[in-house]
Amino acid sequence: MEKNQEIFNIQDIMGFLPHRYPFLLIDRVIEFEELERIVALKNVTMNEPFFQGHFPGVPIMPGVLIVEAMAQAGGVLVFKTLPNRHEKLVFFMGIENARFRRPVRPGDQLRIEMIAKRIKSRVGRLEGKAYVDGVVVAEAEIMFSLVDRDSVSS
Repeated sequence: MEKNQEIFNIQDIMGFLPHRYPFLLIDRVIEFEELERIVALKNVTMNEPFFQGHFPGVPIMPGVLIVEAMAQAGGVLVFKTLPNRHEKLVFFMGIENARFRRPVRPGDQLRIEMIAKRIKSRVGRLEGKAYVDGVVVAEAEIMFSLVDRDSVSS
């Protein structure tokens, strides 16, 4: 498939994902290949609410939030082409082979690369890595399920 040079800004991302502050964890998409690959950026700043408690005096981005940022990048990859994306939610089904290689700190920029390994109508598998300055800081395989938004509303 031909590489799309389109770049998605934060407004575009908010059109694809239901997440909002403080849980929207990607800022920009810099590469996109439809249903194949995405590269997103997360600018990590000291203003992040989680740094108040993780850890005072030694601010480190929680690994679970790095994985969440990876999942959100994958969500854009999946949602971008769904014609009825406003009727769907993406739920985590599982994480495999998650590894954290080094701490992510305020001032770092995460470069998140996600590759679609399998995307079906209701489930899929993504493989991803997060980098800071070209060095892998985290990697994981993420399984997801597409569900109808109405089926989970109260």
